[in-house]
Amino acid sequence: MHIILTLLLLTLPLLTTTALLLRARWILSPSRTKPIRHGRRNPKEPTHLLIVLGSGGHTAEMLSMLTRAVNEPSERARLNLRDYSHRTWVVSEGDSISAQRAKEFEDAASGFGQDSIMAGKVKRATDMGPGSYEVVTVPRARKIHQSVYSAPVSCAQTFWACWSLLVKQLEQGRDYPDLILVNGPATATVLVFASIALRFFNVKGCVTRGKMRTIYVESWARVKKMSLSGTMLSRVVDRCLVQWPQLDAKRNGTGKAKYVGMLV
Repeated sequence: MHIILTLLLLTLPLLTTTALLLRARWILSPSRTKPIRHGRRNPKEPTHLLIVLGSGGHTAEMLSMLTRAVNEPSERARLNLRDYSHRTWVVSEGDSISAQRAKEFEDAASGFGQDSIMAGKVKRATDMGPGSYEVVTVPRARKIHQSVYSAPVSCAQTFWACWSLLVKQLEQGRDYPDLILVNGPATATVLVFASIALRFFNVKGCVTRGKMRTIYVESWARVKKMSLSGTMLSRVVDRCLVQWPQLDAKRNGTGKAKYVGMLV
């Protein structure tokens, strides 16, 4: 009897660790459950896009990339804002410029050719227009010149704020984001890990319903080596896009890094 108990005590940690690793591997797999949709722009199946803006260069690159995407000549590659009935823009505390830029982007959306896409065509009942958006502020994960010793505390505060933000969407009558788009700021990195934690525990069925798929776009300025955020996220996001061929995972990149050409 004592031998059996000893074996159980020895194998239990190993079995628990194995189960946790298998769970993590499944929720991080791009081939995991995908949401089932019955046609684009279906009012009964609203879609939700979440975009994280950093500050300065990160914000400029993200908005440049989005502007280029909505003006893409190819209909297959074009980002149509009507496909996302609600858009959440996340900015850090004190970054009023990024918040203003997000509002300007939304206000100018009708000038990006989105209205002309339907010109000359019969508008369907499912055409919901440009949808709605909100700009949400979360604590900054790490301030400029912040001490390394205090950074974990601020990151923990940001993590909790991002967790609350994602869960709060359900309380407001919306659902988790279908897609999370980030490009490198520390706040974005923390938000991605908050979404992974929610998926790990399948809170409100976010995994089984295929929610919160993530795309990371490495900065155009990263030519020879990926950033710290890119190195960390390249292994856990669904897609990691780089803008220089030498950063592709098959060459000098890491994780799921894939070269797709210039995006900004």
